[in-house]
Amino acid sequence: MQAESIKRTGKDTQIMLKTDRILALDIGASGLKMAEFIPLKSGGIELVKHAISPLGLDPHSDGDRNVYIVSTIQEMLAEYDIKPGPVLISVSGQSVFSRFVKLPPVDEDKVKQIVEYEAQQNVPFPIEEVVWDYQLIGGTEGDLDVMLAAIKGEIITELTEAVEQAGLFPDLIDVAPMALYNAVRYNYDDLSDCTLIIDMGARSTDLIFLEANRVFSRSIPVGGNAITQQVMREFELSFADAEDMKKAQAFVAWGGAYESPSGEVADKVSKSVRSVMTRLHAEINRSINFYRGQQDGSQPKRILLTGGTSVIPYTDVFLKDKLKAEVEYLNPFMNVAVADDISAEEIGRDAHMLGEVVGLALRRVLTCPIEIDLMPPRVVSEKQFRKKHPILLAAAFGFVFVLLVWTFYFHTLARLGEQRLSRVEERVRNLQHIERQMQLPEQEIADVTEQIDQVHALIRNAGRWVEILDDVNALLPDGMWLTSVVPQRERITREPDPATGGRAARGGDRSATVELGNINRIRISGLGYTDKIPDERPVYALRTSLRELPHFTDSSDIDLLPPVAPNTYVREFGMMLVLEEPIEL
Repeated sequence: MQAESIKRTGKDTQIMLKTDRILALDIGASGLKMAEFIPLKSGGIELVKHAISPLGLDPHSDGDRNVYIVSTIQEMLAEYDIKPGPVLISVSGQSVFSRFVKLPPVDEDKVKQIVEYEAQQNVPFPIEEVVWDYQLIGGTEGDLDVMLAAIKGEIITELTEAVEQAGLFPDLIDVAPMALYNAVRYNYDDLSDCTLIIDMGARSTDLIFLEANRVFSRSIPVGGNAITQQVMREFELSFADAEDMKKAQAFVAWGGAYESPSGEVADKVSKSVRSVMTRLHAEINRSINFYRGQQDGSQPKRILLTGGTSVIPYTDVFLKDKLKAEVEYLNPFMNVAVADDISAEEIGRDAHMLGEVVGLALRRVLTCPIEIDLMPPRVVSEKQFRKKHPILLAAAFGFVFVLLVWTFYFHTLARLGEQRLSRVEERVRNLQHIERQMQLPEQEIADVTEQIDQVHALIRNAGRWVEILDDVNALLPDGMWLTSVVPQRERITREPDPATGGRAARGGDRSATVELGNINRIRISGLGYTDKIPDERPVYALRTSLRELPHFTDSSDIDLLPPVAPNTYVREFGMMLVLEEPIEL
């Protein structure tokens, strides 16, 4: 990105509004981006401060991510002299379930009812356990396109609590891909053909298709961490050391008969990068084909790159060669002013990371094309309470004044109160007797509540099964399918019982293997066409991709891969996937 293309402000051409500042925070998988804007009288915004900071969290560790979020926000506020206040937040697209559905032409008063029904049908969790919102998007031939966005209530609640603990007040929660979409729409006026935004993050890559007034997004579980993990395996390093090596040595290796880099380390790292980029390119192609086939979209003619992983050298060259389209880095400051005290070098270095916070800030000064808000009900209630706080404070002062006036009056009635006190005490003793009689029903209610909690746990586990199966199916390459998915429970060996004469079973065995209640492994079997999968490498690649999912551990492995007999059209395989967290039954 050329620093000269950043729009800067001059005090003779832009007049600042004397209004509150706008604070925006993008919470990514491995880092935070915070920016402070002020609205301008011209109707736009001006960037006055920004901060980008990694969370410093190893994805393989058991640390509480929200603890890192709290400490990182506090450090950013202190280091960059940003005052706490209301904040607009965007969350990673990987954390949010999004779906685009078409509605037939209906009356305006029935749209909300139909959308609620579609949400119940499409969201893969009980609707009461999620926070969701929708946006109507112009369709074709009279149809309505609807974007549904939903996130688990417990996830967004924990996230907002972490932000509040750091000293900020959540005012709006957007989805990162949609904030990025709003920023692009504001800054680019020449998007006549289909444009694809590729936001390459740490854990995932978000794809946003823009075409006319339409939008479609998809999240791919391949990002910068996949490169780091490849380097970890190649050089047997810790995650932190592999991340440092990636930042220092990584670039996309040239394919074909090109001369390798002079250093052996750089050569290995570049090939690791190309391996992941090749996998990412395959997923992007699948998404483009899905967009064209299922959403009646066009082939992208222009690609805008953004995100921390996108700056790996030759990423743009690689994607231009593979996707046969013009590739450039997204500039969110083409129509957004930048304060004079921010150098061109600094904003040029960081601009590709700030698209989401620009899109968030625009929500405060403009009506944006997509306006999603996933604020949990508790935070919404507190926000409304804060707006009423001045009125309540005035009412409290009035109440205190009236109370003082009446205090004198009640002082004269003290003696009458003493006479009534004895009657009240008698009434209290009667109520205490009733309270003791109610204690037993209260205990019964508590027991029923505990049983209800157990039922809720079963419902949550059902949601996990949907997640796991969706993620596994998403990773299957073309020409490969599953024939069976068998959960397996934990097993132990029961020792002989002395009371039965040392026999553990009627058959005379001195020990017996039994199954416990928890499911800790999943056995999958499948087949693949040999013309699509000519050798065993796709099976091993599938195993590697499954290990990188958050559901499974690195001990997941292939347990069945027999050689293919002559004149056989399918290849058989089987894998034992070890769950990161057992599923309770």
